[in-house]
Amino acid sequence: MSDISSKQLLHLVFGGELEDLEGITFKDLDKLDIVGVYPNYREAHAVWKAKAQASVDNAQMRYFVVHLHRLLDPTAGSGS
Repeated sequence: MSDISSKQLLHLVFGGELEDLEGITFKDLDKLDIVGVYPNYREAHAVWKAKAQASVDNAQMRYFVVHLHRLLDPTAGSGS
């Protein structure tokens, strides 16, 4: 897999209610919504967007995309 477009770049999508809108501390870690792990940013972003839009009525609910591939191999550059 030398082509960057075919390289697996794992991304995690998760969310939860924040204690404070100014920070990123969650109210209850046991209630985090671990949505899933996706093979690229495009797929992760689509899921993140859907989850964020579905929770728009709860101002303290936030979803995030974590670039797992950057954590697994921090020397590999900054691809999405």
